Amino acid sequence: MIIITGANGFIGSAMVWELNQRGIHEIICVDSVGLPDRSQPLSKRNYLEFILKDQLWRFLQSAEGKKTKWIIHMGACSSTTETNWEFLKENNLEYSQKISKWCQENSCNLIYASSAATYGDGTLGFDDATDPHLLRPLNLYGNSKVLFDRWLLVQTNPPQHWYGLKFFNVFGPNEYLKESMASVAFKAYHQIKKSHRLGLFKSYDSHYRDGEQMRDFIYVKDVTRFMAELIEKKPKSGIYNMGFGKARSWLDLARSVFDSLNLPTQIDWLDMPENIRNQYQYFTESKMEKWLNAGMSPPQWPLEKAVQDYVQNHLNLEDPWL
Repeated sequence: MIIITGANGFIGSAMVWELNQRGIHEIICVDSVGLPDRSQPLSKRNYLEFILKDQLWRFLQSAEGKKTKWIIHMGACSSTTETNWEFLKENNLEYSQKISKWCQENSCNLIYASSAATYGDGTLGFDDATDPHLLRPLNLYGNSKVLFDRWLLVQTNPPQHWYGLKFFNVFGPNEYLKESMASVAFKAYHQIKKSHRLGLFKSYDSHYRDGEQMRDFIYVKDVTRFMAELIEKKPKSGIYNMGFGKARSWLDLARSVFDSLNLPTQIDWLDMPENIRNQYQYFTESKMEKWLNAGMSPPQWPLEKAVQDYVQNHLNLEDPWL
């Protein structure tokens, strides 16, 4: 049996889809947002039971709960602008520690969401072999994630198999309720459908022309396949990047959306708000050597192919959910 926290959110619900595609239905879905309040992400999925976040501990003490072999912990406050440290500490650090301790005590394996935000401004690069104690995140969210990475790495008796995943710019189906945290691909689709134009930030770094700021975009279908592969292959425990491994520009992304809609590329260059200009990252690119050297497979969805699938097989449909 597999427990997925954050199962009523973006990556969590996509992971339920991934497991269902593989014939796996013995899944317990956990989230802080109940089905009456958010019904769409899991509406097509097959799973054993849905339980609210605060009910998880009671379930884990039951005979049924102790059958759990994997916990996929995607549940967290994922807002990079959250300023309430106590809230982040409780939800992202202490809750994760509690889950990890239960896994240690009950012979259960753990996959959890770390974050590329732990890399901070990228001064030390984006290498998952870097000691998390050296990293300096730029926001409290990233700090909550790196503190758990550090804590788990020094445990003398961690879960037998555990994997912390540093997600880069994940996009794709089921992100529709993320509002301001939704990907630029999702926002671009709706903006272009409405006006046949797209607004992108100007560059304020002389090394990058407008629209040539770079990001590591990774399709959610690669991410969920990676997680399923961890369960199947059980490589060496540790922290792994979840990226494509090749940075692409915002213009590349924009052109892919326009092309998928059979429209000419028309960009409006926007002034970047002054309050983020000094914190803006112009380049992120995950190093994937550790993942590949562990015998894991490379990503299968390059940007253009991923955007085409996202637009034509999901966003363009009346029911876009996985």
